[in-house]
Amino acid sequence: MPAHTVFSKGFFGDAALDYQARAMLGRSTHGASEPGEVLETLDRIHDHASWSQQWSVTATRLQEHAGRLGDGDDRAGAAAAYLRAASYWAAVVDGLAETDDETGLRAAFDQHRDCWDAFVGCSDGAHVRADTPYEGTVLPGYLLRPDASGARRPTMVLVNGSDGALTGLWNEAAAGALQRGLNAYIFDGPGQQSMLFRHSMPFRPDWEAVLTPVLDMLVARPDVDADRLVGYGVSQGGYWLPRSLCFEHRLIAAIADPGVVDVSSSWFEHLGKGMTGLLDRGDRAAFDRDMRLATLIPHLRRTLKFRARPYGAGTDWFDVFCAVRDYRLTPELAARIETPLMITDPQDEQFWPGQSQQLAGMLGDLAHRVEFTAAEGANFHCQPLGRARTDERVFDWLAHRLPFAP
Repeated sequence: MPAHTVFSKGFFGDAALDYQARAMLGRSTHGASEPGEVLETLDRIHDHASWSQQWSVTATRLQEHAGRLGDGDDRAGAAAAYLRAASYWAAVVDGLAETDDETGLRAAFDQHRDCWDAFVGCSDGAHVRADTPYEGTVLPGYLLRPDASGARRPTMVLVNGSDGALTGLWNEAAAGALQRGLNAYIFDGPGQQSMLFRHSMPFRPDWEAVLTPVLDMLVARPDVDADRLVGYGVSQGGYWLPRSLCFEHRLIAAIADPGVVDVSSSWFEHLGKGMTGLLDRGDRAAFDRDMRLATLIPHLRRTLKFRARPYGAGTDWFDVFCAVRDYRLTPELAARIETPLMITDPQDEQFWPGQSQQLAGMLGDLAHRVEFTAAEGANFHCQPLGRARTDERVFDWLAHRLPFAP
């Protein structure tokens, strides 16, 4: 009898594609994907190029189906189909973000947001657009509510990672919050999704400058209970949210999924001591020369370009690596945190291994570190195939700090 090892050995030999496949399958937890649609699409994918091509086929087909449902009387069916279509278009964006196809990327992103907005529009007023004024512009956001009553409710503010889509946030915590009577607020901050693709606004390390105006906007709303605000930071948001908590103290509890102390560690892991020494000595010419040689390798060039883009330093690699070094949470900063923080700690963390433990050590009694393991189907970064289990642990922990609305 043949062994079945797809969970342990993966869907693809390429680690990046395999992780994306797991994440997409895991989004079925809250309806942002359908297992059959995912597996059928994965059957057609063979490499990075076909990833975007085949997800585009699936997304287009489902978007058309959602439109037909919307033209009829099944608004619930239309909402479900638009949500999945938005998720599949986000997969197209993920693939194209590592290419030079800027036109295709923008078109796919527009389709993603069109489907997301259609999903919101099918909520009968439960979900509403709620932008945040920010430095002469606005950060686009959505207040997702359990219903359209306008009742004053506890609210979870979700901080996304470096390249995550809104459909990811829906699955990672927003839907779970709604099921338990909380509002969920999701938005694009500097360097994230629409603020990057449409406005070319880069990341910033001092995320308190982002979170504070978000909270100012929310507490002014009659449907948000200003005394019952919680936060959730996913992926690189596991740095941004704790960093914000060093200065912003209005959240009564927060979750870092996972904990991130030094974003740059995943950049410097493969750089080598020689290259790091050039950076430390300020030898820009030698550093950029060696990076140009390294980026002759196609997959390395593709990954570095994709990861560097939101830092706003172009392709001057010396400037990029210097910028990334600013994304660190020092013990002196962490000592300012007053908010209880749950920290997820998945086995086989690919990007920031050991940093959940490090963050918990900085916070002492304020921290509650929770391990997730392969034995329970919940390993890897942000435990992509363990999102129901994550919900259960997160909201059980929150229930002791935040009385849920019935």
